[in-house]
Amino acid sequence: MSSNDKPRLLPTGNCWCGCGREVGLGKFFAQGHDKTAESALIALKYEASVPHFLHAHGYGPQHSVTGDAVDKAGWEQCNECETKPGYRGAKASVAKHKRLYHPKEK
Repeated sequence: MSSNDKPRLLPTGNCWCGCGREVGLGKFFAQGHDKTAESALIALKYEASVPHFLHAHGYGPQHSVTGDAVDKAGWEQCNECETKPGYRGAKASVAKHKRLYHPKEK
């Protein structure tokens, strides 16, 4: 299996963090439990350190994880920010950022 061939994951009806809670149709996690699972994995594998996690995957000040997300994962960057690079995130997150911080004058 190449790195681009990811297995097809199917929701099971139970939260994937392992709490045992039932979740709705098509969901992997109870609300907020995706972040709980992410934090638990970082605690287990990277000494509860996001910098260690980023470094293990080749990211840090020398190689931007958010820049790669824009270039390779469909994230967007706000072009209205004074600082460069501008705010980066998923499309909906950048849209919310623009509404809050760069409202159009009427």
